[in-house]
Amino acid sequence: MSNELSRSINPVAAPSVTKKEYGATERVPHSAARNMSFWDMLATWIGANANNGTWYIGGVMAGLAFGGAIAVTLIANPIAYFFMALVGYMGYKAGTSTMALTRPSFGIRGSKLPSAINLTSFVGWTAVNTFIAAISISFLLKGSLGWPAFGEKGSAKSMIVGILIMSVLHLISISLGHRSVKMIERFGMILIGVLGIWETIVVLRNVSFSQILSWHPSVASSLPFGSAMDTMAAFSLAWIPAIAEFTRYTKRRASATVAPMIGANVGLFWFAFVGIIATIATAVASGTFDPNNSDPSTIASKLGLGWLAMVVIILTSTTANAVNLMAAGITLTNISKKIKPITALWVSTIAAVLLTFVPLLFGTFLDAFISFLDYLGMVLGPLIGIMVTDFFIVRKRNYDVPAFEEVKGKYWYSSGFYWAGLIAWAIGVVAFVLLHNLPFFKATTGATYPVLILSGLLYWLFTRIHK
Repeated sequence: MSNELSRSINPVAAPSVTKKEYGATERVPHSAARNMSFWDMLATWIGANANNGTWYIGGVMAGLAFGGAIAVTLIANPIAYFFMALVGYMGYKAGTSTMALTRPSFGIRGSKLPSAINLTSFVGWTAVNTFIAAISISFLLKGSLGWPAFGEKGSAKSMIVGILIMSVLHLISISLGHRSVKMIERFGMILIGVLGIWETIVVLRNVSFSQILSWHPSVASSLPFGSAMDTMAAFSLAWIPAIAEFTRYTKRRASATVAPMIGANVGLFWFAFVGIIATIATAVASGTFDPNNSDPSTIASKLGLGWLAMVVIILTSTTANAVNLMAAGITLTNISKKIKPITALWVSTIAAVLLTFVPLLFGTFLDAFISFLDYLGMVLGPLIGIMVTDFFIVRKRNYDVPAFEEVKGKYWYSSGFYWAGLIAWAIGVVAFVLLHNLPFFKATTGATYPVLILSGLLYWLFTRIHK
């Protein structure tokens, strides 16, 4: 029987719907296996974005003063989450993971390169969120055992214990794959709502809104608008390579596109806003602005929010990292099919534990954080531009999913590599490096979105030439 006839009879080549988790290139059939509703997706992406990392990025944006920080948040993030909705639709239609969706634009073997980078990205994000949550644990340990908290001499012991506690919570959150993540996000959204409302009220009780509006950082600590655009764009674009891991389990298009776009924007704007006003309020109250101390635990401690705030910060970190680890684990199965999905989730979690200790070696956590975001903007902008161009413009929304695995098939190209995608991506990365620090881009748009568009255009031109 020919491949084409086989596909017409069994178009999804479906594994059993009772599988706990699907590998990267396995197509999730439109059946009982697609069990994530609109509200599940809304909760997942609110939970992914309303967390300590978003609070922290809001504190970093405070270097623009209130008006500039809000402007960057309202410009950079909706653009990123529009692209996330597009990739979410790709996952819904094809039924595969995000990194499997790079096979048509990079080749079956070529897709392993973005997969490897994506793996480091999500393991890195897990480490970032874990480190910030460990800071909260260090404050709790100071209150209960008298141990030094983060930033104090001898705090390494508290941070190590905090990292290990968070790692146990992460292993629990991904123990059943997307099903346990779904349960974590439903519970986490309630806690996030309580924390966001409560801490907004407490901040505005300590410092008036008029004081927040009138505050400005010193020239030395101010942040250029374009640099802030790059930082915020990278922060939000980093979620896109995780979106299809969840939209492949949705039955309706709106659940795959509208729900995550609304949830991500609401969650991010809410907690970035809290981070912005909390950091500015602390600067007003103390007379000192230091973005190194914009993490939620330090701010909560200085504003006297108490131990309950620390506990909620720890739990909301788990909601974000459940998504990070899900994406990292499934990405690993796109690199090697020999690793089963649940095993890949555990391997990714252990790798994140080890990486979380790295910021302890830097002079400041902020230096490590900004360097990480620059790296993400450099590699993810071009990647997303190429993926979206390939699916919506070059392939006209039509992927042959069974061919994702076919050696010498449609997506094999030149020994498994599609040079149109790889070269366009490489040019995009170089363009970001060249443009990122130019005065015009630092002061205005940043380099991330211009390079995303450039990479997509180059890819389209290369595919026309290839024909």
